[in-house]
Amino acid sequence: MDQNPGGVSESAARAARDVRVLFSRLRRRLREVAGGDGLTPSQVSALTLVAKGGAATASALASAEGVRPQSMAATLAVLEQHGLIRRSPDPDDGRRQLVTLTDAGRERVEGDRQARQEWLARALEDRYTEDERRTVLEALSLLERLTQP
Repeated sequence: MDQNPGGVSESAARAARDVRVLFSRLRRRLREVAGGDGLTPSQVSALTLVAKGGAATASALASAEGVRPQSMAATLAVLEQHGLIRRSPDPDDGRRQLVTLTDAGRERVEGDRQARQEWLARALEDRYTEDERRTVLEALSLLERLTQP
């Protein structure tokens, strides 16, 4: 079995590259399917982060996204202009503001999620046989191990 300089087999190196490229392409395609209504990927990402994590400060969101606080402030300003988030005083520290989703923001996130789910299910239905879908499920079960500590 051939080894790469990193000490892993050629097949492991190829699988790692192919999985990374595939997931990157799939993520990009899912973003396209969800639309955007004029939002940038970073704005959609911040909106999704608030949806998943609940109320948060701008600095906590910036840290979670790995961006400068000024960049997050600009992102949040656009989301607020679109009526997707609201800022309110932090009950524990009046100097800070908490960012939460508006009803429109929740509808947007849920609509995007549903559009992605429907597109993916339809694509799997149309492009694969039942046996191939079973193979995809088996492969996903194997890939699930990568998420374990």
